[in-house]
Amino acid sequence: MEIDHLLSTTRAVRRKLDLDRPVEPEVLADCLNLALQAPTPGNAQAWRWLVVRDQGVKDRLGVLFREVGAAYLAERAAEGDSRALRSGRHLVDVIERVPVFVIPVLKGRPAGSNAVDAAFYGGIFPAVWNFQLALRSRGLGSTLTTYHLSREAEAAEILGVPDGYTQAGLLPVAYTTTPDFKPAERVPLAEVAYLDHWGTPLS
Repeated sequence: MEIDHLLSTTRAVRRKLDLDRPVEPEVLADCLNLALQAPTPGNAQAWRWLVVRDQGVKDRLGVLFREVGAAYLAERAAEGDSRALRSGRHLVDVIERVPVFVIPVLKGRPAGSNAVDAAFYGGIFPAVWNFQLALRSRGLGSTLTTYHLSREAEAAEILGVPDGYTQAGLLPVAYTTTPDFKPAERVPLAEVAYLDHWGTPLS
């Protein structure tokens, strides 16, 4: 896939995940191998990846995901019934049916200061994005979700994650029901990018 098109059309996919088509283990392995090529602070490679296929495990995680997600979406409902909210509700409703969950995990725990935590999470999010781009180039979709993280200890017990490791999200992974996506509407660059000093136009 042409690179600029890949970068501009890798969407957060929720409603267009194919819940019935299996995801081959070798495809996931290929995408995860590309994730491992991402930059990592100090070449620490502190990432770990939990691939969840077992329906019983997905069901148990789905309970946590739905309880937190439904409560969050109910709070947001006062803002109106936006497309994003409808998309989020759909994923909450069908989460256990998604063929695969991928949970990125970091060795260690965040320390609390902005500088330290930026470096800490910088050790996983570039790899997550590599993974999502690799999925997109193979006809699969995903979205980085965080609902279950407010119940992280319960999820760790379900998954057997040992103490001293941090879950950084949950990616529902499936083939997509549409072959392509369009670039999203975004705020113009001139409104969000500055030159040398805050508020100075870039051009």
